[in-house]
Amino acid sequence: MNAIIRGKPDNLDEIGLRFDRATLSTPVYLNSVPKAGTHLIRNILRMFVAPEQHWRREYIQHAILRQYAADAFSAARPMISWGHMLFSDESAIALRDVRHIVLVRDPYDWVLARARFYLSDEFQGNLNHIKNGGAAIEDVIMMMILGAHGRVPDLKDIFSMNAVAWMGSSAVIVRYEDIVDSLNDLGSKRAEAFFGKLLADCGLDLPADWRDRVEAGADRRESRTASENLNITAELPKTLSDVHKRVVDFHAPGLRALLGYA
Repeated sequence: MNAIIRGKPDNLDEIGLRFDRATLSTPVYLNSVPKAGTHLIRNILRMFVAPEQHWRREYIQHAILRQYAADAFSAARPMISWGHMLFSDESAIALRDVRHIVLVRDPYDWVLARARFYLSDEFQGNLNHIKNGGAAIEDVIMMMILGAHGRVPDLKDIFSMNAVAWMGSSAVIVRYEDIVDSLNDLGSKRAEAFFGKLLADCGLDLPADWRDRVEAGADRRESRTASENLNITAELPKTLSDVHKRVVDFHAPGLRALLGYA
């Protein structure tokens, strides 16, 4: 699928200058289910890692893995990079010695996040014809669950290859909702433990000013894909309907439980 993602550029490189950021000794790859909150975890961790170790090129995905693996995952020149990497023999080999974080999201909420993205002006791709009321919202939601024939994959396929397959590996699974809950309770010991573990999984210590860094990186005004920064061409419900939830459960039985949501 050829797609163009438009939107405001962030200002986090300049914001991060006020922090004394650490140097990675091992490459880190932030993998995620697409539309699970990639920008959020990436932008937070940018506030902790030296800027010269930030991956500056396109998201690393399976289709371009051979092109970038040697640079992004080099033990001699450690980088923090990001993308949506499905499980395969090639990706397993490429990520063998990399600190690998996999971000997931509750499939019920993910369906709406995915629909919101496809219906936004910022996304330009092969589903443009469903925008501006081209397809009923209920049908768009069904496309996000079951896929659109010949155009976009279904929910089960995406979660199976981008998340579930990595669960039996050394990858660390992080839930989007746990990041959000910790952000909403940043002064708590629970939040300190959560971000301390996340940083440790990336090979980093928790600095004294970690809360300031997290707040800076999580600023939604700096994320081009935050819902309020997208121009949505049709109105979507706030929560998934009971019928659509049942369809998710029929289509991918046991998935939510496996990811820790049920």
